Amino acid sequence: MSISARLRFVALVALIIPPAPAAAQPIAAHPRVKEALAAYEKWLDGERAFKKIPGVASALVLDQDVIWQGGTGYADLARKTPATPNTLYSICSISKLFTSISALQLRDQGKLRLDDPVARHLPWFTPKTAYPADGPITIEGLLTHASGLQREFADTLWIEPNMAFPTYEELVKGVADREVAYRPEKYFQYSNLGFTMVGAVVAAASGQSYADYVRTNVIGPLGLTNTFSEMPPEERGKRLAMGYSGIDRDGNRHEMPFYQTKAMAPAAGYASTALDLAKFASWQFRLLEHGGMEVLAANTLREMQRVHFVDPGWETTWGLGFEVWRHGDKTFVGHGGSCPGYRTQLTMKPDEKIATVVMTNTFDTDAARLAQQAYEFLGPAVKDARADSTHTTPAADASLDRYLGSYWNFGGEMEVIRWQGGLATMQVPSDNPVKSITKYRKIGEHTFRAILADGELGERMTFDLGPDGKPVRARTNYIMARLR
Repeated sequence: MSISARLRFVALVALIIPPAPAAAQPIAAHPRVKEALAAYEKWLDGERAFKKIPGVASALVLDQDVIWQGGTGYADLARKTPATPNTLYSICSISKLFTSISALQLRDQGKLRLDDPVARHLPWFTPKTAYPADGPITIEGLLTHASGLQREFADTLWIEPNMAFPTYEELVKGVADREVAYRPEKYFQYSNLGFTMVGAVVAAASGQSYADYVRTNVIGPLGLTNTFSEMPPEERGKRLAMGYSGIDRDGNRHEMPFYQTKAMAPAAGYASTALDLAKFASWQFRLLEHGGMEVLAANTLREMQRVHFVDPGWETTWGLGFEVWRHGDKTFVGHGGSCPGYRTQLTMKPDEKIATVVMTNTFDTDAARLAQQAYEFLGPAVKDARADSTHTTPAADASLDRYLGSYWNFGGEMEVIRWQGGLATMQVPSDNPVKSITKYRKIGEHTFRAILADGELGERMTFDLGPDGKPVRARTNYIMARLR
């Protein structure tokens, strides 16, 4: 073939075969996601500061990646130790997820059944009951908090300064004196005592101690190197965050004593980090997508994350160990943890492969709200980015960056942020930060107008600049804020 013929052939092939599309932009690198993460970081730091939370660690997960991690405040106020995603916190009742997974592993191995009476595995489980005709308490009843058991083993467990949790021997001797508070399978009654029994069943059915079983079969295989089935005393004053009380009337907090929950560890004893819980969430997304078996059968995890008990008043829905709840028109799964000195939350949206983890070292913090709001920032942004992931995103107007910052006024802080490619304001603190966001359009030199829901323009906002050309305040028709 002559050179000219070869050139004509190459040209013909080029016409027939279209050029390869540009590589899809990674979701985490999409400007829409990046601005949402930056806004969440601003809001979270503001919540910590205004509400005087000692420290907060957080991690946001998209499928197999931690797309944001950070900490604000202190893990230890006296030592000024920064809170980080690698800081250890008590995760308290999130422990129940590890215990539930252990129980379902053993179920799948044929070593127990969900409808087994608890006493089949624990002959010493003979609590007092006024409802003998209603049948025995089952393992499923324990997992769904529908057993009718009272909340705690004793009413003195969580009280300072002793917080004397029972040993296994004390549990065996004392459970016969516990009373069944309600008829089995009638009401939802959250029960740490019930999940303590699940841990005892795991030990009995496996022939190992609970701690050995969960370390060998769950924590270890998942690579959770910073997760402990009991609070590690050797990390006190090191990686373990100091727990603090709620604020008293004088505005003070005090350090909480160190404690271990002993026989109640399956219900409330674990310690972990934000990054380990992020890894735990990614495992679940991976298993649910690919199916098969990885520590647990995929179908078993699906079974655990669907509703198995609904309170008669439709106030509470629960899976097998997992809390299952609705927020707006969306369904979430996960669990929270509340122990003296700590509040933590793992919130997951499996169908979107998004998880949010928030860990705090004081009891008067609503970690569930912080984690839910993290999703409110991230979820819509990821949806937008996925819809745009194969397209070229217009470059952001860099000239707007000069206005970004925290502007203070008598009502709190007004954060000027990037939002949906433009400029916006967000109130801090705010219970619903995303709903507080107002978008603006530039209409003149240092002057913007709010964009209303129907696209019309509203209130004016003008930035005053100092001698160095940097903004010193923002003015609207109803408020003036100075740069903090």
